[in-house]
Amino acid sequence: MATMELYELPGCPYCAKVKTKLDDLDLEYTSHEVPRSHSERTEVEAVSGQTGVPVLVDPDHDVDGMPESDDIVAYLDETYGSGATN
Repeated sequence: MATMELYELPGCPYCAKVKTKLDDLDLEYTSHEVPRSHSERTEVEAVSGQTGVPVLVDPDHDVDGMPESDDIVAYLDETYGSGATN
């Protein structure tokens, strides 16, 4: 069962970048499509404190609402990819 959650907007290139990394690492996640209007993104704001996407939640590693695609991709690589220390 997927524990990671991704808040995204269809057609968002930053969201696509994160989804590509998730897929490359073969990670399961639940996708939440957010409204186009920032003022309607109350769920994203509750999780991350802001209304931009993408936002990643990874409760297995105490990530409650990480914004910014570059930060998310780096986190995924360090935690689950080639940078992971297992």
